[in-house]
Amino acid sequence: MLERLFDLKEQDTNPGRETVAGITTFMTMSYIIFVQPAVMGAAGMDPGAVMVATCIASALGTVLMALLANYPIAIAPAMGHNFYFTYIVVLTLGYSWQNALGAVFVAGLVFILLSTVGLRETLMNVLPGCLKSGIPVGIGLLIALVGLEWSGIVAPHPVTYVTLGDLTSTPTLVAILGLVTMAVLLALKVRGAILIGILAATGAGLITGIVEFKGVISAPPSIAPTLLKLSIPNIFEDPHLITVIFVFLFLGLFDTVGTLTGVSQQGGLMRDGKLPRARQALLSDAIAICGGAVLGTSTVTSYIESASGISAGGRTGLTGIVVAILFLLSIFFSPLVHMIGAGYQTGGNVTLYPVIAPALIIVGSMMFKNITHIEWEDYTESIPAFLTLVMMPLAFSITEGISFGVISYVLLKVVSGRGKRVHWLLYLFAVLFVARYIWLK
Repeated sequence: MLERLFDLKEQDTNPGRETVAGITTFMTMSYIIFVQPAVMGAAGMDPGAVMVATCIASALGTVLMALLANYPIAIAPAMGHNFYFTYIVVLTLGYSWQNALGAVFVAGLVFILLSTVGLRETLMNVLPGCLKSGIPVGIGLLIALVGLEWSGIVAPHPVTYVTLGDLTSTPTLVAILGLVTMAVLLALKVRGAILIGILAATGAGLITGIVEFKGVISAPPSIAPTLLKLSIPNIFEDPHLITVIFVFLFLGLFDTVGTLTGVSQQGGLMRDGKLPRARQALLSDAIAICGGAVLGTSTVTSYIESASGISAGGRTGLTGIVVAILFLLSIFFSPLVHMIGAGYQTGGNVTLYPVIAPALIIVGSMMFKNITHIEWEDYTESIPAFLTLVMMPLAFSITEGISFGVISYVLLKVVSGRGKRVHWLLYLFAVLFVARYIWLK
């Protein structure tokens, strides 16, 4: 049955490898189960209900991705989107969280329409080679930066913004142990190296006391406070809501396209520069967005942490099925998941994630290999690629990296007399990106 559903032999994989990959992906993204309730709770939502909604929405989207597209890509609420939801739409603009969920739902419906007609798939296919190579490198740098920050190896600085952290602190030493374990095992070509490193860091954390064991099983919280509580906004009474919906749509569109492109490049899923079954993949997260809004969580999207499972050998949707099962089990095993994915509060009021941070650093390094495909001698190709890959970590946004890349690519092709080679969709999105910086910031 597994062979018939997921073509394991054709992808040169097996159930054991896919299971390890699924566990690895889940462990590197399990932090969202606990980060999401904290962020959405600031908007006035019930944290327990948000946790359950997050797990169910993530499982739903990941199963759709596995069955419709047969890709080892997990889906969950997007970091960044949740902050826009809470701190901009609710706390700054003053909309209720029910209206914000409604805006997410409407954006999801538009996503479904765009995915059905193939516009998002077309956008993935018309992205130039330099951006397709720059995007995964940029995502890798972003993942690595998050990992370095969450490990404490890199710390904030009031003048230089970042600096070297305290390498002698206990959580940072635990993270370094996990990082060294993963690196050594990868060098020795040991399968499951990332997962073993996570387990090693967990053990060290338990021994040193920075990881607290609080049990294994607990009763799941009620989802009733958020289920079906969305309120569809009336854009005729308040036209400003169009901007809110547009931003949700804009962020989701390019985060998903960028993530799918980057992760697919990393996993060797591309064929002749295109992603087979891209329409099914994009439709999966579009449906999940609407489902998540109904359940009570912010925009869900394909997760860049899926690259960790791909690096561990995941090649098919079976990896995603494992991730989905673990998300559903997390509703009942929340103390155990919290032990691995929860943060550690330092004396300087900084939260570190020493157990999962090393995996992000390693995955970031793996995604850097795509830099060799960029034509560095052609500045109309290399400069857009460079801006794409450097702006993602510095602006802390996949969307901003793609934005700078598309704008510069169109500009340089036009001024160099090669504007006719640029697809009309890229012109359209270059204009939209510029308009976004002028009017929406």
